[in-house]
Amino acid sequence: MTVTADIDTTTTTTVRARGAHGPGQPLEALEITRRALRADDVAIAIEYAGICHSDIHTMAGDFGEKQWPLVPGHEIVGKVTAVGEDVTEYRPGDRVGVGCFINSCGACDPCEQGEISYCENGVVGTYGGTDKYTDGEYSHGGYSQAIVVRESFVVRIPEQLDPAEAAPLLCAGITTYAPLKKWGVGPGKRVAVIGMGGLGHVGVKIAVAMGAEVTVLSHSDRKRDDAFAFGAVAHHSTRDGLPEELERHFDVILNTVSVDLDVDAYLGLLRFNGVLVQLGLPGNPMQVMARSFTQRATALTGSLVGGIEETQEMLDFCAEHGVAPVIELIDADYVNEAYQRTIDSEVRYRFVIDAATI
Repeated sequence: MTVTADIDTTTTTTVRARGAHGPGQPLEALEITRRALRADDVAIAIEYAGICHSDIHTMAGDFGEKQWPLVPGHEIVGKVTAVGEDVTEYRPGDRVGVGCFINSCGACDPCEQGEISYCENGVVGTYGGTDKYTDGEYSHGGYSQAIVVRESFVVRIPEQLDPAEAAPLLCAGITTYAPLKKWGVGPGKRVAVIGMGGLGHVGVKIAVAMGAEVTVLSHSDRKRDDAFAFGAVAHHSTRDGLPEELERHFDVILNTVSVDLDVDAYLGLLRFNGVLVQLGLPGNPMQVMARSFTQRATALTGSLVGGIEETQEMLDFCAEHGVAPVIELIDADYVNEAYQRTIDSEVRYRFVIDAATI
């Protein structure tokens, strides 16, 4: 059996990957099969694959039942090697990206508005999902040599972006860009970002590039200097509570952490008509008093990734404004250590796998 990063256009192709054989098990070298090209497919030789914290949760079994073995990864950058006969936007040699999703129903209200992450009939994840809209194929992600994806779920990587640095933008970038854009962040707006990890540091950079006045709220001062280097005007440690001077201060707060917070206290930091956007996924129910909303017409809302067109818009924005994640490039053999360092908050700020080492 031949193992290759070049997808056969007429039959299935076996490629090398990194995945696990069960929840909580270490990732190891294995082989998976990629489908032959359909008419609307793009074959991609993967160059870089980012490590997202949700990869770690999924592989630990925190996000429900999965089929095993499973290959994670939804921050994928590579070059097109072949296209189906109906593909019009991409050609071999193009540098492209694949984010969190590879299919959706295409017919519900969110899908028709380009908001495929909210597909009412179930969006298909780049890994760990069954594509019920085609042949029921179970998806494997980007910790691999190659992938085959429908053209409509592929984005173009601008030449101005370093391809390795672009990988985390396909999750962290769009996850923060979408709500910042939706809630009108720009010059004259005050934005707070709770947490400055892999997700939060990208949110800080994007909000600054949009022209906002950005404050970082973090549980410690370890990343204080980085916050200012990224363009924030203030950094506050929340270990001993929230500073009184921040009451009624912000138009938008992005909560990027998945821990239990005093939501009422953070809502108190919002100005009239301000909004607290929940991006992190804490395990416990959120507790909040109704008067925290009614006194200043504030809102608590959520956001989940973003659509494909908006992802392309985000990439173009980052290219134009010089926004790039801070990454640590690793070989595939280091992936288990990278997972543990991410859990221990010992990475600044995102691991990216060099797929040439898979």
